[in-house]
Amino acid sequence: MAVQMELTRIIIAETSDQQFIFLKEKEGSRTLPIVIGSAEAIAIDNRLKGTKFPRPQTHELLANIIDKMGGKLERIVINDLQEHTFFAQLIIRRDGQRLEIDSRPSDAIAIGIAEDIPIFVAEHVLDQVTGDSPG
Repeated sequence: MAVQMELTRIIIAETSDQQFIFLKEKEGSRTLPIVIGSAEAIAIDNRLKGTKFPRPQTHELLANIIDKMGGKLERIVINDLQEHTFFAQLIIRRDGQRLEIDSRPSDAIAIGIAEDIPIFVAEHVLDQVTGDSPG
């Protein structure tokens, strides 16, 4: 089972290579901090702000490819945590077929955030990070 989350914060520290994004349960109180790289944090921030560049940035390019190939990004699922590393999938619908594409969570969020694509986290991942379950 997966829990719908929303991006609530991005922390960009110019003095560090490690940046943070925070996801919060849409209908609960659990939060999920994820350490990401500077490039991904800046890409997410720019996409949230609607910053336009003369040429497509990498995450815009990937979103454009999905669209031009007839796909629609339906959701992002953070589906695993192994040795302090989060794993995610882009869930894409194309010609009635569901495609699951392996991704880093930061890249998935950077691709989907501008289009308000829902973000989900597997319950077992939340349990590993927060140490509890809802209810």
